[in-house]
Amino acid sequence: MERADIYDQNFEQEDFTVTPLQKGDYEKCNFSNCNFSTTDLSQLFFIDCIFKDCNLSNAKLKDTAFRNVKFISCKMLGLHFENCNPFLLEMSFENCTLNHSSFYQLKLKKSAFDNCVLHEADFTEADLTGSSFKGADLSGSVFAQTILEQADFRNAIHFSIHPEINKIKKARFSADSLAGLLYQYDIKIE
Repeated sequence: MERADIYDQNFEQEDFTVTPLQKGDYEKCNFSNCNFSTTDLSQLFFIDCIFKDCNLSNAKLKDTAFRNVKFISCKMLGLHFENCNPFLLEMSFENCTLNHSSFYQLKLKKSAFDNCVLHEADFTEADLTGSSFKGADLSGSVFAQTILEQADFRNAIHFSIHPEINKIKKARFSADSLAGLLYQYDIKIE
């Protein structure tokens, strides 16, 4: 089956659970208020695309390529980003809900997760050098053997990052959130 080559198109209020997105490469496309929930996005390529107010919860992402893709105010529950095509993987998230999503072993240097809700997300062994988590809610998220050097956690809340099992050199934190770095020592901060 031949792959489609879609360039510079706008998709608005489409329900891709009813009519699946055509297999192919999507470049400089905008998706607004679209429903991708539980759809199979495997082997699709998104290049320089924007997803705004979309629901991608539980979508399948096997070998899906996200190259310079922005997600704005999207619902993205239970996604396994570690299944994505790692070549030139580059994503940013703003005001998104990414609960129960996994970024296991991904290289996402300089990514943004600004003002996102990331409850119980998995960042184990990911490289998030220079990434931004400004204003993010990281309740229950897992950071283990994660590279967080120069990452920005200012105004992030509910995170628990163990400094001895993660690389956090030159990461930035708000003074009032330092308890998230000390939780494992079972001390009281007042």
